[in-house]
Amino acid sequence: MHEALITVRAIARDDHDRWLPLWDGYNAFYGRSGPTALPAEVTAMTWSRFFDANEPVHALVAESGGELIGLAHYLFHRATTTIGPLCYLNDLFTSEAARGKGVGRALIEAVYREARQAGAPRVYWQTHETNRTAQALYDKIAERSGFIVYRRAL
Repeated sequence: MHEALITVRAIARDDHDRWLPLWDGYNAFYGRSGPTALPAEVTAMTWSRFFDANEPVHALVAESGGELIGLAHYLFHRATTTIGPLCYLNDLFTSEAARGKGVGRALIEAVYREARQAGAPRVYWQTHETNRTAQALYDKIAERSGFIVYRRAL
């Protein structure tokens, strides 16, 4: 696969069956598979949000040779420090065969374009501290914020 053959586009309703293995792969990468898998209703709701004009959640896919090889899910939200919405890159994943071939970069650059078009002054995302491969790319195309994420399940 050559980088020039990668097309990034908005997800379409008929992509579901080709998107689902990427979504499952993304969740498995972060330990959400088998007994810890996301409930089917979460996947169904996530999918439906991409096509709901009242939702701030969007999806892009990377395609090569008619095969979906990557996904990016992002959302816009308000912030107290900006007028325009911030863009949060929620999920980014490429198939194993597509890794190291420019797919992740192409997806992130496409999210940057969508964010600019929406008037967002910033795109941001998180990755796990052990995801060194992804960090090698991220360090080239973004800056580390220095913030530490805290969370508590409710």
